[in-house]
Formats: sequence, structure tokens, C-alpha cells
Amino acid sequence: MRTGREARRPRPISITTGVAKFAAGSARIELGDTHVLCTATVNDGVPAWLRGSGRGWLTAEYSMLPAATPTRTPREAARGRQGGRTLEIQRLIGRSLRAVTDLGIIGERTVILDCDVLQADGGTRTASISGAYVALYQALTGLQTQLKLNEIPLFDSIAAVSVGVVENQVLVDLDYEEDVAADIDMNVVVAGDDRLVEVQATAEGEPFARTVLDELLDGALAGVAEIRRAQEAAVAGLGKG
Repeated sequence: MRTGREARRPRPISITTGVAKFAAGSARIELGDTHVLCTATVNDGVPAWLRGSGRGWLTAEYSMLPAATPTRTPREAARGRQGGRTLEIQRLIGRSLRAVTDLGIIGERTVILDCDVLQADGGTRTASISGAYVALYQALTGLQTQLKLNEIPLFDSIAAVSVGVVENQVLVDLDYEEDVAADIDMNVVVAGDDRLVEVQATAEGEPFARTVLDELLDGALAGVAEIRRAQEAAVAGLGKG
């Protein structure tokens, strides 16, 4: 069981913006010992199936550095293909950020979010979503200026957190050891108005009751609120200094 941290509080969080010189937007998010570098790039053009529509597109890529975990993980490029876990996570990141991005007003442009895990101690996919939002915000602020839009092309903010049941207790923002020991593991993606974007829940052993699901969601919303405050502080500092 964890010590020194309340069950429904995420790990200490830090978000640093402007960490990649050539990216349209960038953020390094640290949640405890999980550190992810998130960058946003805006390119002209869209996939073939969107050409002529006047709409934009947003996609994401996710990877882990070889030394992000205690045992070196070979680069997927060296193996010649991405693994199923990587594809699942980058699709999740893309879906999550598209849910709050106004792709109808940016023209035929593609926003690419790259999330590279520098250090992994659980919750890399949820940290990636939360950090990618800050990088996206910075990139779309620049696009707003470029296109002379009345507002930034975002409907809302987005954040994510992991939550689980460990030794019959609901814990928020699981580290690796807690994740391995969890009887129930869940990832929750939440918009700024607390509407749910995606919920991924798995019983590692016995099925669980609806009341437990509600308790997990309550814990996730409490954790996301703290992450959201860190995001708001990060985007408020953009353009200053």
C-alpha cells in the first residue's frame, strides 16, 4: 500500500512548456517517476479521405525510449514494426485530443502529437494525454494567430488519469508496483466540464460491481481535477517571460 500520498491524489505533477525549440507546441509532463515529452506539429494537408472537405485532422504517435524502464526495451523501429500496445495507446491519444479540437475551422491541416516516454513508472498513456493537451494548446494558439481566428480551435480541455483497486482500496494515478498489484485497473479520459471521453476498465480477477465502478469514477474525477489545475497553470504561462 502507498505511503505518504492520499489514496485519491495523483503523484506530484510538473508540466514544463516550450521544451522543444522547433515544435509548434511542446510540454514535458512529470507525474512522479513517469516523465513524457509531448510535442505538437502542424503540417499542411490531410489524409486522402479528407481532401476537399475543408476540415483538418489530428493524429498521435507514442513511443518509449529504450532506457525508460529498468530493463532496456529495444526500439520498435529496430524490430521493423510497432507493437499492438503502442498502436492502441497512440490511437487512444488521438481520439482523446480530437474530442476537444475544432477541426472544422483550421482548414486542411494535420496536427501531429508525438508522445515520447522518457521514464516509465506506470500511467504513461494517461500522462501522455494530459501533456499532449498542453502541447496542442500552444500549437493551436499559434495557429489562431496565423489564421486570424476569433478563438483558439478547442472546445474544451482534456486530461486523463489511471485508477484502480489495490488491496480493496481505490487508488488514483497508480505507479508501476500498484498497477501490477491491482485487482481492477482503469484509465479515464475527462473533458474540462467533467464529461467522460473514454473509460477503459478491466477486472484482473473477479468481476466487479457497478458500485465499485462509480467509486472508481469518483476517484478519477478527483485526480483529474488536480491534473487540470497543473495544465491551466502551464497554459497560462505561455507567451510570458
